[in-house]
Amino acid sequence: MRPSFADLESQCQSLADTLTLPLLLQRNAEAYADAPALTAGDTTLTWAQLRARTAALSRGLGALGLRRGDRMMIMMSARPEHWLIDYGAVHLGAISCTAYQTLSVEQIAFVAKQSQARIVVLEGAAELARWQPVLDALDALERVIVVDEAALPPGDARFVSFAQVEARGRGLHQEDPSVFESGWKGIRPEDPIAMMYTSGTTGDPKGVVLSHRNAFYEAIAVDAVVPTPMHATSVAYLPLAHIAERELGLYRSLYKALHVYICADPAGVMGLLAKARPPAFFGVPRVWEKLAAGLKAKLDTMESPRREAVLAAHAALLEVFRLEGSGRAVPPELARKAAEAEAQVLRPLRAVLGLDALMWASSGSAPIPVEVLEFLGGFGLKVLEVWGMSETTGCATINTPSDFRVGTVGRPIPGLQLRLAADGEIFVRGPVLFLGYLAADGTIVSAVDADGWLATGDIGTVDAEGYLTITDRKKELLITSSGKNIAPSKIEGMLRAHPLVAQAIAIGDRRPYVTALISLDPEAAPVWAKARGLEARSLEALAREPAVRAELDALVAASNVRLSRAEQVKHYDVVAEAWSPVTGELTPSLKLKRRVILQQYAARIASFYEDA
Repeated sequence: MRPSFADLESQCQSLADTLTLPLLLQRNAEAYADAPALTAGDTTLTWAQLRARTAALSRGLGALGLRRGDRMMIMMSARPEHWLIDYGAVHLGAISCTAYQTLSVEQIAFVAKQSQARIVVLEGAAELARWQPVLDALDALERVIVVDEAALPPGDARFVSFAQVEARGRGLHQEDPSVFESGWKGIRPEDPIAMMYTSGTTGDPKGVVLSHRNAFYEAIAVDAVVPTPMHATSVAYLPLAHIAERELGLYRSLYKALHVYICADPAGVMGLLAKARPPAFFGVPRVWEKLAAGLKAKLDTMESPRREAVLAAHAALLEVFRLEGSGRAVPPELARKAAEAEAQVLRPLRAVLGLDALMWASSGSAPIPVEVLEFLGGFGLKVLEVWGMSETTGCATINTPSDFRVGTVGRPIPGLQLRLAADGEIFVRGPVLFLGYLAADGTIVSAVDADGWLATGDIGTVDAEGYLTITDRKKELLITSSGKNIAPSKIEGMLRAHPLVAQAIAIGDRRPYVTALISLDPEAAPVWAKARGLEARSLEALAREPAVRAELDALVAASNVRLSRAEQVKHYDVVAEAWSPVTGELTPSLKLKRRVILQQYAARIASFYEDA
């Protein structure tokens, strides 16, 4: 019998108290020297090669003046150089921070000034163009490292190429390896390992400072309840500014000596999954929603006999998923039927996608509709929700393949305590809680109360078995003019479950009733239209297409049946624009920027309430 989550706490804590990033990298380079560590395209670095280049970059950064406690900002896509420069800074005791590549010039100015970064690392011309307007105003900035040498501005001594930094550091390390080897040994588990900026959905971003203990306790605790084999494959496709990818791609990969396949363009993640065939995969809701839309489209194109076989298999596995997801036993005859359907029909289908080896699929960062989870569950893809935030080093509660409840985000990981305030706000306490927020003067300010509890700002409920359900963000609740408290994410999730819909925003704060704006999916909507013989292809044309409107009318009506009277959507409209972090309606982690959207569509929203 497996130990309970609570029983695992002391084991996780005692191990986390001994680990740092440099120590794990040294272990991997010595014990697994020739094993693959990072693969990007046709290039693979072994653990020995990864550590050797990390040492060179660490010495090179030190020669540029980076010291213990200094901050270093990175704006770069997922590529080996990102891992290397980050690890190099950590070996000096510096605090590395990755900025989303979609940040505006104004946002870059804020995080760069607030972080007091001494060194900035940029990928190429695109990043440099957004940073140059603010560089002269950064008093703490000393050097800018650029990966693409062709983008280096001529005649500016502040700029140096990545290759130059590495080459200089390699020479220094060859002359005296003891400087590097003795330097990192002073780093302790309680020291900072990185900083992450929150997405800023409700105000200015905050610099969340994490420790080595935070990073590796998280990796240890999650692995204790959902084990991953040593040296397994993993796919890194999210920005390293996202807590999930930073934890999984940079830290958990070290702990388990994983072989990480790097996907620089998230659009190519499905192709890379087919190559890597990882045993575990984390996706933000939009990834799973797009996969569900793709499977639905594939079903539509199947010949009748094949389609009927898949639908029958899907029905059997869906029934099993619903029973397991509600804590009920699966009858033996149904279990046998589902196992046959899985082996003969669904596993070969998943193999084409590279998901046949998947033992743990998880979703987080935002709510995901139950309908999407059930649809994927019917294909044998048991996608399970987790919940956490940058301040909890990622996952704080977890559903596991053998212990889950659909519609919840699971139970606290080992060592994490959870309680609800009178208004339903979730408070957490435990070893994954961050060190604090970075203040403008460089100090780290704790955000927990006297008893160690962190107010998360999320609202939730806990059932009798200890499973947590997130109902909304405390600051995002809609309060109608009649005083009804409404969780917009519930409504938005129902609307977003349809393949036509990329994003939806529910509106109604201080209004008499709820309305909505719907943004069509720029990839799925044209496919949906083509399958129905429609000629309209652009989003603008599809937004006016009667068949699209009729489909969305039906979606809203079906959603309203499942909502209380106060939650029901009275009016909606379709926007012709695709919302994205680049255009400003979404945060880099794909959360709605409500204030921006409400301002952008103020006139259209006002028309919803003209007769109220």
